[in-house]
Amino acid sequence: MYVQSADAPKRKPVTVPGLRAMKARGEKITVLTCYDASFAAQMEAAGVDVALVGDSLGMVVQGNASTLPVTLDQMVYHASLVARGLSATLLVV
Repeated sequence: MYVQSADAPKRKPVTVPGLRAMKARGEKITVLTCYDASFAAQMEAAGVDVALVGDSLGMVVQGNASTLPVTLDQMVYHASLVARGLSATLLVV
């Protein structure tokens, strides 16, 4: 599944040094939590700087009472989904 629009404007990939430079210039850095490719593509289109995949998916997506049941395999799975929707946004897992 390819979720990125072919006519979407290209932007420079966000990097850790780039984030440091933004901080030094006093620029705001946008970070959102994401668990799937379709939302990642929306974040990319909106120009979000960082997409975070966290173990909070255990409560938000899976409906668990805590994050403890989340496995490494599940984290890798969701990270791979999010990566499919991104091209310039920095992915943090």
